[in-house]
Amino acid sequence: MPRFLQYTEFGGPEVLQLISVDKPIAGPGEIVVRVLAVGLNPVDYKIFRGPAAEIYGAKPPTGVANDYAGVVEQIGQGVTRFAVGDEVLGGARNYAMADFLVTTEDASIVHKPAGLSFEQAAGLPVVGRTAWATVESLSLTDADTVLVSAAAGGVGGLAVQLAKRTGATVVGTASEGNHDYVRSLGAIPVAYGDGLVERLREAAPQGYTAALDNHGPDSIDAALELGIPIERINTIAAYGPAARGAAHVGGAQASNEDLGRVAELVASGDLDFPISGIYPLERAAEAYEELERGHVRGKLIVVTD
Repeated sequence: MPRFLQYTEFGGPEVLQLISVDKPIAGPGEIVVRVLAVGLNPVDYKIFRGPAAEIYGAKPPTGVANDYAGVVEQIGQGVTRFAVGDEVLGGARNYAMADFLVTTEDASIVHKPAGLSFEQAAGLPVVGRTAWATVESLSLTDADTVLVSAAAGGVGGLAVQLAKRTGATVVGTASEGNHDYVRSLGAIPVAYGDGLVERLREAAPQGYTAALDNHGPDSIDAALELGIPIERINTIAAYGPAARGAAHVGGAQASNEDLGRVAELVASGDLDFPISGIYPLERAAEAYEELERGHVRGKLIVVTD
C-alpha cells in the first residue's frame, strides 16, 4: 500500500505518523507523481508545530512537506506538458511526503534536467525559487557589494552564487565551521555574534550597497548600521515590524521557468548544491529533528525507496 506521512494534532516531529493510503488516480487535468525524494524546509516544522499552519492552509489531519522529485506515473485527460515516465520536480504544499501525490501542470512542477539527481532535485523547489527571486529583486551589478546572511544555508548558499554571477562582491555571514564552505562559493565569510558590524566593515571597507537577509532582524539591523538603504534590503526571515521596512520578495515571486533555470545551473555544475543527509521515509521524523537542531549545510532529503 502507498504510504503518506501525516499528523492529526500539532506538535513536534513525534506527531508525524506514516499511514497506508489508496493509490491516487489522475482525474481530468491531473498528474500523479511517483515520489522518489522529498526536500525538507524549516517552514515544514513551523507548519506542523502550528505557528505557520493557518498561513499555509494546514488543518489536521493533513500531510507534510512541499518539495519533491519523482516520475510521472499517470496523466489525466487534458494534460499536455507532461507524459508518463517524465522525471519532474516541484512543490505540493502539505502533500509531498508520500509515495504518490496528485498535482496539475499549472502548479509548481517542471521537468528534471537529466544531469540532476533526484535527491538534489527534491531539495530545490523552495530554496531555488527563493534564492533566484531575492537576488533578482536587488538588480545587482559588478558595482555592488552585497551582504548575504545565513550564507551556508539552502537559500543562502544559492543566493551567494547567484549574486556572484552578477559580478557583485559578496560577503556572507555564517558560523565559523562553515567559513571554508562560504569561501569556496566565492564569498568573504564573516562570523555571527558580538562585534558583527565591525567585522563586516573590515571584510568590505569599501562599504555595502545591498543586503539579502536569510537570518532575521539582527541581520537587518546590521545592514542598516552599515548604511545600506532600506529599499536595497530584502528579507525572507523577518515579518511585520521586525522587517524594519525591508522588502519581502521570496519564492512566490519566482516562476516555474526560474526554478527550471536554477535546476539547469545545478545540473551543469555551475551552482554547488550540497546534500547534507538522506533519510528513508520511515525515519522522516528523525530528519526533522536534525533540521530543527540547525546549522545544516545544504539540504536534508527523505527518500521513499
